Amino acid sequence: MTETTVAEVLADLAALEDPKARAVNEKHGDDHGVNLSKLRALAKELKTQQDLARQLWATGDTAARLVALLICRPKAFERDELDTMLREARTPKVHDWLVNYVVKKSPYAEELRQAWFADPDPVVASAGWALTTERVAKQPDGLDLPGLLDTIEAQMKDAPDRLQWAMNHSLAQIGIDHPAYRARAIGIGERLEVLKDYPTPPNCTSPYAPIWIAEMVRRNG
Repeated sequence: MTETTVAEVLADLAALEDPKARAVNEKHGDDHGVNLSKLRALAKELKTQQDLARQLWATGDTAARLVALLICRPKAFERDELDTMLREARTPKVHDWLVNYVVKKSPYAEELRQAWFADPDPVVASAGWALTTERVAKQPDGLDLPGLLDTIEAQMKDAPDRLQWAMNHSLAQIGIDHPAYRARAIGIGERLEVLKDYPTPPNCTSPYAPIWIAEMVRRNG
């Protein structure tokens, strides 16, 4: 029954394949051609199915893995299973959804944050930084914020793109949420100039940390 269902989901995804969507997705490093709104609608119809989610993940197909992440039960995965999944998640959207929709809701989130933070694989390390940013915002007690700023100052400028992006988010979050470190966070951003020239659409906030921090502090009043 499960095999048939996996085949049906793959057929549904194939039917949703759109060359325009593929072109857009591939610009962001994602190798599938399904509009994400339609993919979410398909997942909503399937509802939560943990066994099916594992089967879809095992196909290795990017669109199928995205569906899997939407229909799984995050707390049902074991720690080592999540570690393996992250190391298999090489496309940006699968990686992002796995961290944000699954790992952040897992009882192993803090354990994995610590394990991934200094991983030699920069993509894995970027997940550790993403989980650190979540703690900076929601549960900063016990974090060494000055130490994080030291690491960002020393390593962010030359970090690979996805790790650099994750470290920059932590830098901005520290500046936004922690007034005692705001001036230092802004100063690091100004010195390193990471993402200073990033093309930002109208009505969007620049990811350049000094601008990002100032805008969010203004909004938060």
